[in-house]
Amino acid sequence: MARYRVGVILLALAVAASALGVVYTKHRARGLFIELQSMQRDRDHMEVEWGRLQLELATLANPGYVERIAHEDRGMRVPDPDEVRILWK
Repeated sequence: MARYRVGVILLALAVAASALGVVYTKHRARGLFIELQSMQRDRDHMEVEWGRLQLELATLANPGYVERIAHEDRGMRVPDPDEVRILWK
């Protein structure tokens, strides 16, 4: 009879430990899922920002844009041919 009680107690402890393991695993999985969603949201924001920066780069690299800024904002102009000097080694 004592052996039976020991077996039942050990079985009950094993079931309780298994239940605690399931609860811990579920809790951990939910936490990791929330972290995954947050990282995916951050990735989406970064992809939008990357697209915006690519568009800005294309605009800034456009020769017409550069020339307009040089002329309007910096007062630069294309030199006359008689102002150009070619230097040789």
